[in-house]
Amino acid sequence: MERNKEKIKQKMDELYRLINYYDEKYYIEDNPVISDEEYDKLVHQLIELEQQYPEFARPDSPTKRVGGKPIEQFKTVVHEKPMLSIDNTYNEEEIKEFDNRLKRLLGRAVEYFCELKIDGVAVSLIYEQGILTVGATRGDGFRGDDVTENIRTVRDIPLSISYRGKLEVRGEVYMQKKDFERLNSEKIKNNEEPFANPRNATAGSLKLLDPREVSRRHLRFFAYGGFFEQNPPTQEEILKTLEEYGFPVNPHRRFARNIQGVIDFCHEWESKRNQLPYAIDGIVIKVNSLRDQEILGATSKSPRWMVAYKFPAEQATTIIKDVIVQVGRTGILTPVAILEPVHLAGTIVSRASLHNFDEIKRLDVRINDRVFVEKAGEIIPKVVKVIKDVRKGNEIIINPPKTCPVCGTPVTRDPDEVAYRCQNASCPAQIKERIIHFASRRAMNIQGLGEKIVNNLVDSNLVKDFADLYDLKPEQLEQIERMGEISSRKLVENIQASKNAPFANIIYALGIRHIGERASEVLAENFSDIDEIIRADEQKLASIAEIGPVAARSIREFFDNPANIELIKKLKKAGVSLKQTGPVEKKGKLSGMRFVITGTLKNFTREEMKTELKKLGARVSESVSKETDYLIVGENPGSKLEKARKLGVKTISEEEVLKMIKREI
Repeated sequence: MERNKEKIKQKMDELYRLINYYDEKYYIEDNPVISDEEYDKLVHQLIELEQQYPEFARPDSPTKRVGGKPIEQFKTVVHEKPMLSIDNTYNEEEIKEFDNRLKRLLGRAVEYFCELKIDGVAVSLIYEQGILTVGATRGDGFRGDDVTENIRTVRDIPLSISYRGKLEVRGEVYMQKKDFERLNSEKIKNNEEPFANPRNATAGSLKLLDPREVSRRHLRFFAYGGFFEQNPPTQEEILKTLEEYGFPVNPHRRFARNIQGVIDFCHEWESKRNQLPYAIDGIVIKVNSLRDQEILGATSKSPRWMVAYKFPAEQATTIIKDVIVQVGRTGILTPVAILEPVHLAGTIVSRASLHNFDEIKRLDVRINDRVFVEKAGEIIPKVVKVIKDVRKGNEIIINPPKTCPVCGTPVTRDPDEVAYRCQNASCPAQIKERIIHFASRRAMNIQGLGEKIVNNLVDSNLVKDFADLYDLKPEQLEQIERMGEISSRKLVENIQASKNAPFANIIYALGIRHIGERASEVLAENFSDIDEIIRADEQKLASIAEIGPVAARSIREFFDNPANIELIKKLKKAGVSLKQTGPVEKKGKLSGMRFVITGTLKNFTREEMKTELKKLGARVSESVSKETDYLIVGENPGSKLEKARKLGVKTISEEEVLKMIKREI
């Protein structure tokens, strides 16, 4: 019996070792070595053994990460060292003032250490004899909530370490963007109020009374400080030591010998922040020397040796003054909120997208509502949440229009879509958008034909469709505001030069629904001229790889429309080449191979790399799928890398791609 129990204990110890090893590979090194299913089997096996043999269960068991019994209430934890707030700076001048102030206090120059400011929740972790005993929130800086059971579910926080003295580790619990989106999708599906941002979602998760639910939120952690019994001499070395003990430390950090190095780091990440899979809202600037930190001390609110540079806000609150409806080139009606101007991400924002009328209904957004708007990597800000608690009763419900706001034609809604459409192909708004698309860089590339000129051309009845562009004369353009003799002549020359655009560009320029750049290239590879495409039936089109039934039906609908056939005739009459003028791309060893690019490349822009690959017959997509052959990984890769790893897609460096290209040239 005793021998059998000893074997059970050995089996449990081996499971502890294996699961902790796999956790480290997955969460710390971002390099999983077994599947999720295999991992889950090991955890369930350990849970069963712990239930049968509780005497062998360890306080640092990885099974605690799946969550224990619900918590009745949170106890209060008094921080041994106050978790003070950080003073903020908002521009270069204020960063330099901070540096000058420290020079005056110390009487000499200062060296700094810079770290990303993770937009999460600050916590304190206490380890005694190598075991995590307490996890607490910052609270008011002096007292926080004991959230130890919830902290144990954060899988990249070690439950035990090899350091045997008492250690306090401070860091930020956060939620990755993909997990935030998943959580909000679930909330919307369950008719619950979504979180405004990942930080709010993280804070709300840590305050849940059921650790099992916290475990399902997939919270993450970065350590940014520690109090050892004998600290290393610098902040840089503290982080290195924390890494050695198994704590996740953000890799994007930098020693700066002077304040200019700090400023350079701030500007670098201000432009790269949206490439990260988690949210950051600034840079934390610390005096690197712990001895200097001690000399500088702190005020009652914040340390003198540390400051945060805050990026321009990417989320703000403002009031919806009105909602207008824009009409796109395919007739889709898009509601746009007119806002009380607000400073957001370094610009003054007065408009925000509401996407569609289903989204308006979901958000329950109304005119005169106070709302959150954000610009997280988007060109056009969007409304993300209504602050309903401050409603005054004068809010106006927004209903879909019954007629097109531009031409007055009754609008329709396809039961399979969320979009409302204007079906009038002669609607001036659609005409303008179609011409703008036709002239765009990736279509006919007509330089100098911008939105304002297009608006004037349509409003003055000089053009009724994009084929009319080829009949324009310089003297007609001179009638338009801000168009002189030279600019008018140059624009006509550019329009005429576009007649010989590549066949794929011409197909894309037509603006066929569901036919983007790649589908246009595929059609150009499979058909010699526009007439062949017009004659092709839906079955033949759908059989072409990368076209499929939806796009095939859209192509047929486009060319079955007599108005579009007349448009093709006008383009032919104007001399536009509607056929393959050169040889179809040569087929090489990269023919049929699918590539996706993530991150910043050293030797090429993404467009240049796409061009090189396409020359050799490769296909380049924007998103990773099971069909992707290679993900090309540059510096600061985004979420595509994680998806590729999950799908088992092979990742290669830019250098490896260059070798492949070189073999083909």
